[in-house]
Order: sequence, then structure tokens, then C-alpha cells
Amino acid sequence: MSDYIVRATAANAQIRAFAVYSKEIVEKAREAHNLSPVATAALGRLMSGGVMMGAMLKGEKDLLTLQVNCDGPIGGITVTADAKGNVKGYVNEPQVMLPPNSAGKLDVGGAVGRGMLRVIKDMGLKEPYVGQTDIQTGEIAEDLTYYFASSEQVPSCVGLGVLMEKDNTVKQAGGFIIQLMPFAEDEVIEKLEKNLTDFSSVTTVLNEGKTPEELLELLLGDLGLEITDTMPAQFYCNCDKKRVEKALISIGKKDMQEMIEDGEDIEVNCHFCNTAYRFTTEELKGMLKRCTR
Repeated sequence: MSDYIVRATAANAQIRAFAVYSKEIVEKAREAHNLSPVATAALGRLMSGGVMMGAMLKGEKDLLTLQVNCDGPIGGITVTADAKGNVKGYVNEPQVMLPPNSAGKLDVGGAVGRGMLRVIKDMGLKEPYVGQTDIQTGEIAEDLTYYFASSEQVPSCVGLGVLMEKDNTVKQAGGFIIQLMPFAEDEVIEKLEKNLTDFSSVTTVLNEGKTPEELLELLLGDLGLEITDTMPAQFYCNCDKKRVEKALISIGKKDMQEMIEDGEDIEVNCHFCNTAYRFTTEELKGMLKRCTR
């Protein structure tokens, strides 16, 4: 099963819902950054949430960035997603290792600790929209649920999961976001709350071989679930040597001159996909001529 996002409504549009299968996305991130299991779970959850939130964007060129600024040993997480199902991300400390939590699961909350969750939406306006909330548990899904309620005033439930194989590759990954519209009736809310209580977990359902559509059927099937569309999702970074070159030129003549005087080739790694770009001293000399400051 390739990665994809499902969009749906239920209860005569009183509910809107999203679900994602993101195993390949998370595995690509794990490989690119050589992540530990707990770092894979943390980044995988935030990317799964981020790619669904990206699918909520209206404009084709709109961009969403999620930043977890925290005091835990993972040091921070950054994820960027667009409206077309593309997502990328990284953690500050990819090799963080922690013992399992009290439930015997990967201790994402312990890795994250306390801090702030920032949601930045660049929708082509003069200033991007920025929403910010305190991290509640560090488990990511609860923090996104809290963000929607407190910053966007949209009652939501977010479920996210990453399941690892014994060889530390990704076995399953995915999630859902269910949101209540302002006109949702009490009866609908009560039924949804019961369904959420009865729901096992994202990884349990995916590991049973169920699809994102079937996951939503479990949660919203008795509320008139309607799948509106599906779209492919992927780990995608739009970096290239030209972009990195522009970034280097922007550092200015003084720093560029110092790198040239060192007389050695330099290597620059993309934060998001860890691709290495090498520049020779001759290339740096050519770039120096284009420095404007």
C-alpha cells in the first residue's frame, strides 16, 4: 500500500475528517536522518499530522510548518508540508535513545518534554499566520488536538501512530484528524465520543491490514461517512544545488572569502533530507563575485 491521504465528511457535513497511511514517508525520513526508534516515532507522528494539515490548505502554493521547540533530549522537531501531499522534516537530535515509557511504548513524550508548538501557515499574504500553544504531553497527537481547540477554536481529535519492526525499520505509520463543525448536534458529538472511546489505536488498526478508509469507517461509519477524495502523499524535499548556492551567497563576502582562504572544498547538508552538496574553492570564487554584501 502506497502512502495516501483520505478526505471525508460525516453526519451531513457536521464532521470533517482526514486519514493518512504514511509508512513510506516515515521510513524515508528514518533512512535519510539515520533516526533512532524514538526519534522515528516522534518525527513520524508530526509528519503524519503535518501532511494531513497540509491537505487542509486552500491554495496550491500554500505551505505549512510545524515547529516543536522543546526542552527534551530530542532538542526540537520541524516539519513542512504543502497542499499537494508533500512533507519533509527533521529532528535536532536524531540519535536520541530513551527506555520505554510506563506502557512499554516508545517514550516520545519523554523525548520531547515541555515547550511550545508553533504552526506557521504561509498563504501568500504579507505575513504568515502563526499559531502557538504550550506542549501538553509531548506525545504529538494530544498536542495537535490542543492546538486546534485553543488556537483555531476547532474541536478536534487527532490520532497518530508509528510502529517499528525489530530491526528498527518502520512497520506501520499513519493517523487521523476528525473535526466538529460549529453546527454539530449534541447527538452527533456523543456518538463520536463513544466511537473514539471504543477505538483501539492507529497502529493496531493499520497492523490488522486496514486502510485509512476502513479506519475512518470504524470511527464514523455509523455517522454517515462519505469519502470525498484521496490524494497521494510522499516524503519530498525540493532542495537542489542551486538553492543551496543561493543560501551560501546570502551569507556575505566576508564569510565566503574566509571559506575560500581555507583552500578546501566545503560540504553543505540539507536539514530536511540530509542530502550533501559539495562546492569546490573554484565554485566558491565564482559565487563570491555574486555576493551583494
